[in-house]
Amino acid sequence: MTKFQFAAVSSFVLAAVAGATPGFAQDSAAMPAVTEGEDDGVIVVTARKRDETLADVPIAVTAIDGDTLTARGLNSVREAAVLSPGLNINSDGTGRAFVSIRGVGVTLVQSVQPGVGLFIDGIYQPNTAYLNNPLLDVERIEVLRGPQGTLYGKNTMGGAINVITRQPGNDFEVRANASYAGPDDAWTVSGSVSGPIVPDKVALRVAAAHRQQDGFLHNSVIGGNANPFNTDSINATLRVTPSDDFALTVKGYYDWVDGVNTPYSRVSGPRDYSRDVQFNTLNAVSYKYRGINVRAEGDLGGGSRLSVIGAYDMRNGFTPDGEGDFGPSDIVRTIARDSLRTMTLESRLDSEWSDHFSTLFGIFYSNEMVQAQSRDTISLGPVNIVRTTSARNFADTYAAFGTVFWKPNLDWEVALGLRYDHEDRVANGAVSGAIVPTARIKSNEWQPKLSVTRKWTPDLMTYVSVARGYRGGGFNAPTAPTRTYRGDSAWTYEAGAKYSSPGLNLSGSVFYSDYKDYIGLNSIAPAAGGGLVTVDLNTGDVESYGVELEAMVRPVRDWTLRGGLTWMHARITDDSAYTATTGRLLASDRLTFQPDWTASFASDYRIETGGDSDVTLSAGLVGKGKRLAATLNETVPTFLDSYWLTNASIAYRTGPVEVALFANNIFNTEYFESYIEQTTLALAGLPASDLGITGDRRRYGVRASLKF
Repeated sequence: MTKFQFAAVSSFVLAAVAGATPGFAQDSAAMPAVTEGEDDGVIVVTARKRDETLADVPIAVTAIDGDTLTARGLNSVREAAVLSPGLNINSDGTGRAFVSIRGVGVTLVQSVQPGVGLFIDGIYQPNTAYLNNPLLDVERIEVLRGPQGTLYGKNTMGGAINVITRQPGNDFEVRANASYAGPDDAWTVSGSVSGPIVPDKVALRVAAAHRQQDGFLHNSVIGGNANPFNTDSINATLRVTPSDDFALTVKGYYDWVDGVNTPYSRVSGPRDYSRDVQFNTLNAVSYKYRGINVRAEGDLGGGSRLSVIGAYDMRNGFTPDGEGDFGPSDIVRTIARDSLRTMTLESRLDSEWSDHFSTLFGIFYSNEMVQAQSRDTISLGPVNIVRTTSARNFADTYAAFGTVFWKPNLDWEVALGLRYDHEDRVANGAVSGAIVPTARIKSNEWQPKLSVTRKWTPDLMTYVSVARGYRGGGFNAPTAPTRTYRGDSAWTYEAGAKYSSPGLNLSGSVFYSDYKDYIGLNSIAPAAGGGLVTVDLNTGDVESYGVELEAMVRPVRDWTLRGGLTWMHARITDDSAYTATTGRLLASDRLTFQPDWTASFASDYRIETGGDSDVTLSAGLVGKGKRLAATLNETVPTFLDSYWLTNASIAYRTGPVEVALFANNIFNTEYFESYIEQTTLALAGLPASDLGITGDRRRYGVRASLKF
């Protein structure tokens, strides 16, 4: 499709959104696709750090509430991604997740800074592994598409994912959820209790959860399950409100996560959906996440409100017996430990100067410290190479940001924002006792954003925006020949329309991103001390454009239909930087694991059964288009087939209790979650074979919940 054709189609899509409405439309971009219990689609979000209805926010944003997550059996951000247009998340292990929004901010390995910002209660999380972690006592997830640097922490080049947990209040509340599913013995149990300690002054909320499953992969070498997963989580939130003008919130959490990394099966090609993992070790990994954060919010008078957030987060990882050759031979084994410590501070001043003029200014600081140690044993026939590696990296980020909001009248709004980032990153390391020279990266970046909103009627809004996003660069392992790579950036241009009325919500957006110094690919190179090492690098430039649609329709009072669709053309337009660094060519201009389309559809029909009880019949369909596998082949690309997954449930509710029977992937559709073409192993001197991790098979079970 040419840019001219894209522009024509885009205009048609926006016209269709507006034309399908009685009168003219509303504001912003992507609509409420999945929020249970909504009151005629009126959903309040804090996407712009202010309470606004979703239909009035000039951002492409999807809100997924906690009841929807429970009803759909979604236990992590990665699983919930199917409900948000443009958001693509895949994973090949407990501590690894690949994420992007609209093909921008692609993050394939955990050593690269996320290009899509993940925030929990507004607090920045610096590693994509959090996308696999359990969601506990969540009020809603907001997915914001496009650069968000003038509003959110850091590294929001592709967009931001904001997980908002439930807060304690003045009412006593109890929630409990449990589910069991086969055939892999997957079960979860969670609960929360909230209530006042001192009425109107002090409230406490405590939540805990356990989840475990055997998975669908089998290890034929050592026997047993090849992809088990087990998590335990607990958090507590204390909220103190001594007056109407001040609130202090303190939260602490602890997550234990045990699982497996990279459980790849050796396969003959992208349609060989083998679930046989031939490792001579489980490749188990364990993580401990814990932290504490404090938020103070106060009304300063005169229409100004100040908020200050401080957080300290810790993660420790341990791999007791790591598999490095993806096969039954004892060629590469690893013992590894790592730790991540993050401190963040943020202050915001939100001021309303008049009915026409308001401002939001803030400052942000984060400090990250990563320490890692590993011991690799490489067996080459009669020769064994033992290599120890240590790394100690530090990063400081300082930022100032602000947005000016001008409403000349009730129908128009102009928002102009600017962010300045200064980042200083330092890497130290050693290989087998030899000190590696210190590497350093400094960057100073400006990120502007402009949006113009037109409210045509109380129900319809349109907007246009332009913004620049940036992600900081980083370091390769001490054994790598190339120690650093630059940050990448994107200019994104967007136009959208939103319509919201009782029983009907529509939204559409068109976007274009000019993406420079793309960090989405990696390669392998000779490692200091023997063997090979993965290197992250700047590939070149990318162009991404597309269309997003979301809808919620109620044909009758008790029947709700929801859907979301993204069509995207994301292609590498200049790969000279990749060739200059690696001396190799790319076989395709596609982005790894990025589909050209994603879609989701859901139907919920409620039948009243008398009294305070009802039955809800639900069915859902999610799909993902053809994707490029991870490959270093220079001539022949490997593509993964598109797929559709069908889910259904029937739920009976009486009063505060609900029991449901459910089935996911009803038709046992085969698909790949991750895939590595065999050239990577061949270049590493290992037995060559394609590697694949298949997605979950059919899972069926029962779910129960209690809320009062």
